[in-house]
Amino acid sequence: MSTLDTELELEFTEEGEQSRQHRLRWVILGVLALAQLMVVLDATIVNIALPDAQTSLGFDNADRQWIVTAYALAFGSLLLLGGRLSDLVGRKTTLIVGLVGFAAMSAVGGAAANFGMLVFARAGQGLFGALLAPAALALLTTTFTDARERARAFGIFGAIAGGGGALGLLLGGMLTEWATWRWCLYVNLVIAVVALAGALLFLRNQRSEHRPRLDIPGTLTVSAALFSIVYGFSHAETNGWADAATSVWLAAGVVLLAVFVWLQARTTHALLPLRIVVDRTRGGSYLVVFIAGIGMFGIFLFLTYYLQQNLGFTPIRTGLAFLPMIGVVIVASTLATALLLPRFGPRWMTALGMFVAAGGLVLLTQLSDASTYAADILPGLMIIGLGLGLSMAPSMQGAISGVSGDDAGVASATVNTMQQVGGSVGTALLSTIASSAATAWATDHASSGLSATQLSSLAAVHSYTTAFWWAAGIFAVGGVVAGLVIRSGKLPETPEDTVALAH
Repeated sequence: MSTLDTELELEFTEEGEQSRQHRLRWVILGVLALAQLMVVLDATIVNIALPDAQTSLGFDNADRQWIVTAYALAFGSLLLLGGRLSDLVGRKTTLIVGLVGFAAMSAVGGAAANFGMLVFARAGQGLFGALLAPAALALLTTTFTDARERARAFGIFGAIAGGGGALGLLLGGMLTEWATWRWCLYVNLVIAVVALAGALLFLRNQRSEHRPRLDIPGTLTVSAALFSIVYGFSHAETNGWADAATSVWLAAGVVLLAVFVWLQARTTHALLPLRIVVDRTRGGSYLVVFIAGIGMFGIFLFLTYYLQQNLGFTPIRTGLAFLPMIGVVIVASTLATALLLPRFGPRWMTALGMFVAAGGLVLLTQLSDASTYAADILPGLMIIGLGLGLSMAPSMQGAISGVSGDDAGVASATVNTMQQVGGSVGTALLSTIASSAATAWATDHASSGLSATQLSSLAAVHSYTTAFWWAAGIFAVGGVVAGLVIRSGKLPETPEDTVALAH
């Protein structure tokens, strides 16, 4: 067979693969959504299981945070490396390795015989999640090339990012109450098997025609920087902002981040090419995702406490209480991105969504010890869901718009990094603010004649509403950032090489 015949055969095969990929694009969306859901779920699902896990394995309250922090540290610090590996090795391959590894670590965690084994498994989940998440988002970008269809796909994907945490609370409550805390980890095996089967059957093999060298100095620097920042905020949550170690870790993170930027401007094979983040639409979208990550923890964390400790909700009922918000997020994100984003672009839509979410949080600041779910919580949740639906999917799509095929993976990883670091910042910042507010309120009302139980309950409610005010302000800042930074107009078309690299 001649060289020309071989080339024609390869071209014909490739066209057939592209046609098949196009026909199966909505099935592929389901596979990628499952993979993303598994990663998002594990940021919250284990929280509900912690008390039972602590009783079962016998570790101290001081050690409890490491079950959450180990995941966040590994996931947050390795995401950019995972994104670049998906560009270099191939996105289907990276996704499959991530799925298999995540499932294996979940099995280890579910079978944990002691505290150390569970922490190891959670760190392993974070590591493989850092491979999984950017590969899924990059594959979504390369699978949907039509602007309107891509908007709908990102609407669904953004809904998972916005509502997956609440769904994790529900699923965690159900599994803990009906089975055992170990199933909060074992459930990932079920999700991973389905997603893995779909990936093997429906995703195209990826062959990168040129593989630039991995930026080792940049990788080490940014991984250390993100580790320092996430650990610093986690340390602040438990030891306070005045603790010397908190300042040292955060300062080290900032310095390392500056060194990373300096390195990226001077290397020809940068881990995160600065052209990705200096674009106004992408840079503004990354900031919005980061700010939303901070504020969202004000919704899940403190409202969960309020529902269970003040209203007496069970873990399952607490999870169910968030379902209306998830429904609104899904509807708003899919409809808005399909109808509005292709026509108007992300700027004002994202800004409006952030302001709407801020308004919903303002409603939650009015909670008292006499509030009810239907009258005082549900309206705020619905409005927050609308705001998240309007802002999350457009900002996620804006964050990876117009990038070349060589950069799609690392651009996707940057989205996940901003959300993860934002969540870590939000948890520490809002927890510290709430704790200080509770202490101050209890001190001010110590001589009011209230019983110790009443004083504790009212101080807790005050701390939650204070956190909601801060979260509302954070979302409002996100709205201002979106309006000022993101460029007006429609998103740029996907470059042809981005699509070509999907095979």
